[in-house]
Amino acid sequence: MAPLSPRLGIALAFICLVILGVMPIISNGRPPGSDALTFALYLSFWQLLFSIPLFARELRSNNKGIFRAGLSPARKARTLAITVTTGAIFGLSTYVYVLAFEKAGAVSAAIALQAYPLFAMLLEAIFFGRMKSMGELFFTFLIIVALYYLATSGTWRIDGFSFWSVFALGVPLLWSIAHVALKEVLDTTPITPNQVTFSRLLVSTAFLLLAQIAFDGAQGVFERLGDGKLQAFAILMGFAYYLELIFWFHAIRHIDVSVASSVTVPAPAVTMIFAILFLGETVYHYQLVAMGVIIAAMYGLLYANARKIRLQRLAASQSRA
Repeated sequence: MAPLSPRLGIALAFICLVILGVMPIISNGRPPGSDALTFALYLSFWQLLFSIPLFARELRSNNKGIFRAGLSPARKARTLAITVTTGAIFGLSTYVYVLAFEKAGAVSAAIALQAYPLFAMLLEAIFFGRMKSMGELFFTFLIIVALYYLATSGTWRIDGFSFWSVFALGVPLLWSIAHVALKEVLDTTPITPNQVTFSRLLVSTAFLLLAQIAFDGAQGVFERLGDGKLQAFAILMGFAYYLELIFWFHAIRHIDVSVASSVTVPAPAVTMIFAILFLGETVYHYQLVAMGVIIAAMYGLLYANARKIRLQRLAASQSRA
């Protein structure tokens, strides 16, 4: 195994930051008239194709990941059920992602996506009993306040609520549900990250395909497959999405997840710059304020979490002494 390189890990995390910031621009830059469901289907399809080479490589290795023998029938059935369920959730989240950026705007939706840690913390507390420190709760409260400010377009009034800004919160909520479910699979089976990615994309694409056929018919699916401009953006988006996953998994091999996460926190700022340059979007003062508070609170949350872990380890070492 190659030696760990923190410098390489941080460099890869910075690449993830740029990709995460650019993805909303690609989504909103697609040709007019291409609806969110259609675009979500094709970007997932191309992303699936991009994931095949690494999956095939692991498939040829009989002792790699999930292909190792030893799983009981009950464990196999449970793993399959979780894979199918989470794949459908990721398929739905992809559609919500595209629609949210289209309706709420690239900047507001990108900021709303930063609510992911809130939902992850809530689900971890419910299912794993992981209670949070006072510092974590304080910074979480700041993020909630900033999201409310964003959702009311800076008015603080209930009647000023932006439905689509709130709708965008569905993306991190769905991601959190799926990731918490997948954690069990990753912890209790030898499945690899690439195998998780491939299986998730396979189910997601099938889920979106069935939804597209239900709403538009099979003929409409094939007609849009021949739309060169639409497919160019879908290929670009699918490649960017898959590339971000690969870079992310390699980054966290060299550095802690918390460090990698801290590097990618300013992604909405990157989106904001590109939205102004390429989409002609107007950035409002309340978006700048909300983004600034959320970024600061995210770094505070990461610091509070790292501090809590250090104290827990110190207490554990003292108890063993």
